[in-house]
Amino acid sequence: MEKPPAMTVTRLWLIRHGEPDPEVRGRCYGRLNVGLSPEGRRQSESVAQRLASEPLSAIYASPRRRTIESAEILAAAHACGVRIENDLREIDFGDFEGLTYDDISKLNPELYRQWMEQPTEVEFPNGESFTMVKSRVSKAVAVLKDRHAGQSIALITHGGAIRISLAEVLSIPAGNVFRIAQRYAAVNLIQFLGGHPAVELMNG
Repeated sequence: MEKPPAMTVTRLWLIRHGEPDPEVRGRCYGRLNVGLSPEGRRQSESVAQRLASEPLSAIYASPRRRTIESAEILAAAHACGVRIENDLREIDFGDFEGLTYDDISKLNPELYRQWMEQPTEVEFPNGESFTMVKSRVSKAVAVLKDRHAGQSIALITHGGAIRISLAEVLSIPAGNVFRIAQRYAAVNLIQFLGGHPAVELMNG
């Protein structure tokens, strides 16, 4: 009797960028192109040490400086370089980019209230909605997973993108996605056995 074929194991590491430059503290920064703070670099170096022995075939980063810098620190311990994946970028806050939350509450109190109460239902003026981000992130992750079937890869991205990917695997409704914690430099692992996903690590 022939042995059944072994199932393909694909490992998808989802890593949030390290702490960004203090200049954006308390502000909306989606497309703002800020780099890492010294603490953010230390956090990313710690991630690189943790994954130094992981046989990564590819490292992808969103196009923002904070993710690219985090990815480059990880890539220094691996043979693969960093590839940019535009659809892994953070949500675009549109007219709210760079503003403090106090600024926004005064500028547009009704939209601010809706954002605080139903964050996945808001579309930012001249920016994106959660639904738009979910669509592009989900498609990008699916393409990368299939492209690297049977391999281990890392995606260095943002808290929102990671929450979307984890919620999808865990069948968590979109409205509850922000119940998933993601600190700076959080490490998450989704392992696919054939087409069957399992979350092995979250916010590690």
